Parts: sequence; C-alpha cells; structure tokens
Amino acid sequence: MPRIAVLAVIVCVLALAAAVIAFVGGSWLGVPFVLLAALDGNIAFYYVRRHRMRRTRELGAQV
Repeated sequence: MPRIAVLAVIVCVLALAAAVIAFVGGSWLGVPFVLLAALDGNIAFYYVRRHRMRRTRELGAQV
C-alpha cells in the first residue's frame, strides 16, 4: 500500500476519534471532523486503487 494511503487512513481514524469525542462532549465541532474523515477515506481509496491499477498494468506489460 502506498505511503500516502497509509497516512490518509491514519488521519481518517484520528478524525473519527476526534468526532466521537466532540459529539460525546455535546459539541457540534464533530461535524467538520466527520467531513475530514470522509475526505481522507476517499483519498486513501483513490491511492490504493491507483496503486493496484499501475501494478496490474505493469504485470500485464511484462507478459
């Protein structure tokens, strides 16, 4: 898995934790953290998919 995807997943998990803590505390500050987690999840998905497609293309070119 690409390093940027791993970092995006880590940020996603931290943002979700921050959102839970904010919502449990009764604050609406968790909403931006939920949005940040969604954005980082999409970034991680994009880079993992891009890595898989490049690897598949490279393997197909070698055959």
